[in-house]
Amino acid sequence: MTTDSPRRSRLLMPIFATTIFTSAFLLFQVQPLISKFILPWFGGSPAVWSTCMLFFQVTLFAGYVYAHLTTQHLSPRWQAGLHIVLLLAAVFLLPITPDDSWKPDGSSSPAFRIVALLTMCVGLPYFILSSTGPLLQRWFSLQAPGVSPYRLYALSNIGSLLALISFPFVFEPVLASPAQASIWSWGFRAFAIFCAACACRMFRMKNIDMLAQTAAEAEAAASENSQPPSWADRATWFGLAMVASVMLLATTNQVCMDVATVPFLWILPLTLYLMSFILCFDADRWYSRKWYLALLGATFLGVLKTLLSGTEVSILIQVSVYLSAMFCCCMVCHGELAQQKPSTRYLTQFFLLMSAGGAGGGLFVGLLAPNAFPAYWELHIGIVACLLITLLVLFRDRTSYLYKGQPRPAWMMIGLWVSLIAWSLQCHARDGVKAAIEVSRNFYGVLQVRDQTDDDDTTKHRRGMFHGSILHGTQFLAEDKKDLPTTYYGKKSGVGLVMQHHRAGHARRVGVVGLGVGTLAAYGQKDDYIRFYEINSEVIRMADQYFTFLKNSESQTEMVLGDARLSLEHEERQNYDILVLDAFSGDAIPTHLLTREAALLYKQNLRDDGILCIHISNLHFDLRPVVQGLANDIGMHSACVQAMPDEDQGTNLCHWMLLSKQPIPEDIVARAEKINEPAESELLWTDEWSNLLSVLR
Repeated sequence: MTTDSPRRSRLLMPIFATTIFTSAFLLFQVQPLISKFILPWFGGSPAVWSTCMLFFQVTLFAGYVYAHLTTQHLSPRWQAGLHIVLLLAAVFLLPITPDDSWKPDGSSSPAFRIVALLTMCVGLPYFILSSTGPLLQRWFSLQAPGVSPYRLYALSNIGSLLALISFPFVFEPVLASPAQASIWSWGFRAFAIFCAACACRMFRMKNIDMLAQTAAEAEAAASENSQPPSWADRATWFGLAMVASVMLLATTNQVCMDVATVPFLWILPLTLYLMSFILCFDADRWYSRKWYLALLGATFLGVLKTLLSGTEVSILIQVSVYLSAMFCCCMVCHGELAQQKPSTRYLTQFFLLMSAGGAGGGLFVGLLAPNAFPAYWELHIGIVACLLITLLVLFRDRTSYLYKGQPRPAWMMIGLWVSLIAWSLQCHARDGVKAAIEVSRNFYGVLQVRDQTDDDDTTKHRRGMFHGSILHGTQFLAEDKKDLPTTYYGKKSGVGLVMQHHRAGHARRVGVVGLGVGTLAAYGQKDDYIRFYEINSEVIRMADQYFTFLKNSESQTEMVLGDARLSLEHEERQNYDILVLDAFSGDAIPTHLLTREAALLYKQNLRDDGILCIHISNLHFDLRPVVQGLANDIGMHSACVQAMPDEDQGTNLCHWMLLSKQPIPEDIVARAEKINEPAESELLWTDEWSNLLSVLR
């Protein structure tokens, strides 16, 4: 090291530290920002986040490849010049706010459209940010030889973690999505200036090429006696990184399916994933193989118990169990990766394979699984894969008690335990689909049609459609009861009372957001027109193929494929007499359908005496304060109608909120079984702000 290296490093450190910290912060801030921005456009499905994560992981891998190839094959000045050109191009493409032309039209693949949207809006900026960490650490090591660049690596991890934590607690509650996108774009411009300043220093150093050659020779000399990694080592690195990625995305899907697709529930798993990476690569003391393997086994048993129990387990317990198992899995995978770090000569290859594994996990969960599996089996597969690759590591590690299959009794016991876990998960996955008449999976989730014929009384036999574990509607199989509206739509329900008595005898226009099995068509009168809005084409097909509500309806029915809110925005004013909102995917709440902006759209499409019926039955959330807040904000009268279950009629306990510009008609209110008292508090959700935790039961 030259005598002026310490002084040079002190001068270089602030600008390099600022650049790397800013890049890491922007890198992880844009993920929830842009995902939340486009979420309402694609129906609020959990698959939106999975597809976004697929894009981010693949682009991150591309950034690592770029950094590796340029530092290996280009001179420092060519590296700097190329990077400045890319920075200018990325700045030219700002801001990152997606244009409305990217909104889906119902005919294209949602996953393909999301990837194309992200590529055009944030692709190049995200690619540049992805390459910054390894590239600038390399530049710093060339300009300050002998000074470790790993403090910059630690700083980048701090920036990443701070971005994730600050988004749901600082940025999301205070700023609207367009404002966040604008601030992020200005932040990227500032980063580009910092990064260009780092690159310009490469040009000004007269001996930079000589320093690069010296560094390469020093690395080669230091690695002369090191053993190059075998193909088995490389496969293990890739496998460990891929399993951690699969568990991250599968757990996020599992949590979002039964709660809501909101940034907080994306960020929490991703934060735990990043923390495991930071802890394991910071120091060996954070990862104890013995303790984390024990925790891994315990938490996987907890996941199995939770899966078998289904909706009987509270949301908070489910989330805690799933996230605990995911964190233990990530700690084991990243801990074992950290212990297998090769010499510095092969370090870029090591990180490349790790990022490739992350991208592989994204491809598996985001693209392969939805097309290969009839149901959500990614979590099951991730657990078994984690157990198997952990056993592989223990088998190959010379320091392991279980090295090369010894002692055999221990391997037999472990093998038996892993086999029982795998068998139980396989049974759970199989039982979830074996009784179904048909199972269909696409971007919006898993649908099943099943007959419920356990009761000896054939008059009670019904056919139902399920979205995950949530019932979307049933129909009696007996001929004399086939046209009887069931589940949440019985004659005493809020929507049933409205459909029977509001403007009865007149030709009515009825809009229904969410088709289900088409139960509400049973209320259709001869001159009625019922327009169903449904985002999932498979729901339309199954409702028509396996149920007869639509075929037997006296009214004229029409299907509109696509997100209801987008469809209403693009249509002329509909002047509905009745508008029904029943578009909940399981217990996951599409919050964009319950915001002030959405409510104003509904009001605009109602006649002066029209009634808006909102289904608020929910296992985990009390939506009354939200709907009541909307009604008061937009100047509508409201009433909450509760109907009790009736086994003979096939109806369930249900709650409907009725909203109208005029007082709710007395002939409807008087016939209700129960009118619930107004909520003790009110909440107003907007497109920029919504908080599900505030309505958790």
